[in-house]
Amino acid sequence: MANGKKTIGIVGARGHTGAELIRLIAAHPGLELGFVSSRELDGERVDVHVAEYRGDLRYTSPTQAVLPRLGADVVILALPNGKAAEYVAAFDEAGVDSRIVDLSADFRFDRSWYYGLPELTRDSWRGQKRISNPGCYATAMQLSIVPLKDLLAAPPVCFGVSGYSGAGTTPSDKNDPEKLRDNLMPYALTGHMHEKEASFQLGVPVEFMPHVAPHFRGLSVTTNLYLSRKMTRDEVIARFRAAYDNEKLVVVVDEAPWVSRIAHRHHAEIGGFALSADGKRVVIVATLDNLLKGAATQAMQNINRAIGCDELAGIDVERAARP
Repeated sequence: MANGKKTIGIVGARGHTGAELIRLIAAHPGLELGFVSSRELDGERVDVHVAEYRGDLRYTSPTQAVLPRLGADVVILALPNGKAAEYVAAFDEAGVDSRIVDLSADFRFDRSWYYGLPELTRDSWRGQKRISNPGCYATAMQLSIVPLKDLLAAPPVCFGVSGYSGAGTTPSDKNDPEKLRDNLMPYALTGHMHEKEASFQLGVPVEFMPHVAPHFRGLSVTTNLYLSRKMTRDEVIARFRAAYDNEKLVVVVDEAPWVSRIAHRHHAEIGGFALSADGKRVVIVATLDNLLKGAATQAMQNINRAIGCDELAGIDVERAARP
């Protein structure tokens, strides 16, 4: 582009995460939207749906074969699980080596793709152009477990509660406010995709029980860890501070964080650190906004790295500090 900005294309932009990505790109000094793809919104102006965007761009619905010819520097695939591979194949067949960030689970188990949880995988960055964005719950679980991973005496057990935005925009029981009213809805109590993802990435089995609550955004994961030796609370907190004190988007707090305080904010909070009487069991609570640090904000961290920008460019870090 003549203005020197990198162009971003979003495939599957109708959902909640797509809107958050558009807002982040609109605020980024070095990026601009090249195209925004949505079959349902084809032809409609982007600024009608996302007020923070300023421009004349309209949603389009290009075919898979056309996408590689649109010339975007980075392409974000914000598609349901199972749909990304065919789009990636279209770029490969066209011989177009664009940077691709996939928000689905399709490539989270593919070691040839960079798994983009920067606070944990930054050291493995080797300039890859194919980036798999972690799942929201999987992000919270891994951040909660890694500082004590070497002391685990049993599989971590995680109890998760998310707002219903995590169920997407396709109507279902899990995003129906009336069915969720005064309710807590359990689902996929074994074998959840994020359970598999966290287990794969950590190299240890993780047990995860997710639930949907009546609030719209934000999730909380309570993780129970059995330890191979006795620890004090101060020792546990010291490990978490050593891991995250230099991270702008992971905040270690003393008390168990509240999900109501994390909505619309870019960071994760980790706290609680309750120990059993024998010091060999610790319970940790992590919260994050599933649409931001659990999706769009983390994607922006990965995009920044892919295009050579500061990792936090375009991210309002002030929203990563408790008010």
